[in-house]
Amino acid sequence: MVAVLAALLLVPPAVGAIGGGGDGTQLRGLRMLVPNAPGGGYDVTARSAAKAMEDAGLTGSVEVFNLPGAGGTVGLGRTVNEAGDDRLVMSMGLGVVGSVYSNDSPATLEQTTPIARLTEETEIVVVPGDSPYRNLGDLLAAWRAAPGKTPVGGGSSPGGPDHLAPMLMAEGAGVDPRTVNYVSYDGGGELLAAVLGGKVAFGVSGLGEFADQIASGDLRVLAVTAGERIPGLDAPTLRESGIDVEFTNWRGVVAPPGLDPEGVAELERAYAELHTTPEWREVLARNGWQDAYLPGPEFGRFLADEDARVERVLTGLGLT
Repeated sequence: MVAVLAALLLVPPAVGAIGGGGDGTQLRGLRMLVPNAPGGGYDVTARSAAKAMEDAGLTGSVEVFNLPGAGGTVGLGRTVNEAGDDRLVMSMGLGVVGSVYSNDSPATLEQTTPIARLTEETEIVVVPGDSPYRNLGDLLAAWRAAPGKTPVGGGSSPGGPDHLAPMLMAEGAGVDPRTVNYVSYDGGGELLAAVLGGKVAFGVSGLGEFADQIASGDLRVLAVTAGERIPGLDAPTLRESGIDVEFTNWRGVVAPPGLDPEGVAELERAYAELHTTPEWREVLARNGWQDAYLPGPEFGRFLADEDARVERVLTGLGLT
């Protein structure tokens, strides 16, 4: 395993043409690292962004590749080790912030170069379409009675959004978070299989990851964690259901450390331009994501605040 990881870390960066978008030239040679398995939120975000960038003419062909493991921190380690490569970015979000803590990662987000925050979305509480839990009240009754026998699955490691949301939900519902049987999966693809296969009683994940299965009836949404109902989705908020919790997830992009100012500016400009395109607005609408764009410096300050918030929540719930 160590040898394989070392080989991955030593793969040389792709060489791209210098050029950038603001002057009418395309950003070429861009690679997007996805730190979880195909089908997860980071994967969907990266591939959607890559296609929108290509379709809008902001970039040449964009390579998207997956490097899952340890809740995203294997990919984070690869990104940190690619210092100076201004043609590599990593799709990430709140889950990676938590995974740094839960996996005691030697690589940290503080070592990366923040490029942009892109999206925000609600988490959803889902069950299979044929589940005996017809509404959130049914589920909460079972959960309160036997939390250990009512496992909840999430597509992130402890400290990530799919973990924090049900823990805060449990606390609000009168279930001791320390008794919750949380089962971690590496991204939405694995979580979907677990929910549909009955390996967990319910799942918590981002709306965009399961939109197709919800539309087909394979999954039923019992609640959303956002403060307001989501248009087109027949599901109450947690607050409407008597749980005083509001929670949203976010995703963004970071690059390796040690970039020269010109390289940082090119990457920031590409994502700033993506944010304004009709192609990206269509992606947001299709996935039920909210536009939460922040440019690099502001995103960096936001990351520092989120790091402190996650540590505080995990400590407060007795989970660190």
